[in-house]
Amino acid sequence: MTVIRQLESTDAATLAELLDRNRAFLAPWEPVRPPSYFTVAGQQEVVEASLQLQADDRAFCQVILDADGAVAGRINLNNIVRGPFLSASVGYWLSEHAGGHGLATRAVGELAELAFSSLGLHRLEAGTIPENFRSQTVLRRNGFVQFGYAPAYLNIAGRFQDHLLFQKLSGETTVN
Repeated sequence: MTVIRQLESTDAATLAELLDRNRAFLAPWEPVRPPSYFTVAGQQEVVEASLQLQADDRAFCQVILDADGAVAGRINLNNIVRGPFLSASVGYWLSEHAGGHGLATRAVGELAELAFSSLGLHRLEAGTIPENFRSQTVLRRNGFVQFGYAPAYLNIAGRFQDHLLFQKLSGETTVN
């Protein structure tokens, strides 16, 4: 069963509701967001900007679906670089109620498969703060390996935080 599908402009209301309901759960792992981010109008702007980046071949934007086919999160390829690099960054979030059932692991696996086949990419990168063990497990189960440590890498939860950097190359096998 496929657990990801193309992000659509009609997803904004569902995403706004999920993000608002999961605000405290996601806060330790996300940048600080303005209150408008958690509204339908705010998510409509985010979705439209994401779809424009995708149209420009700079992103690949999907939603994660739960067992009932309902939207449970988002997963994206960001910062797609073509030419000799053929690389992108993976980013995802999943609502609290959908966690712990392998959904994020399957979503990352599906996205990696699309990245390496349909999109023709060679390399995927993802970063997590050192305390995000669940996300590290998701990445490792999908064949990502840690290749670096970046001090004060991203502003997460209101301060610049260190990140563990992971990558997967096309043709590498998944460990699961």
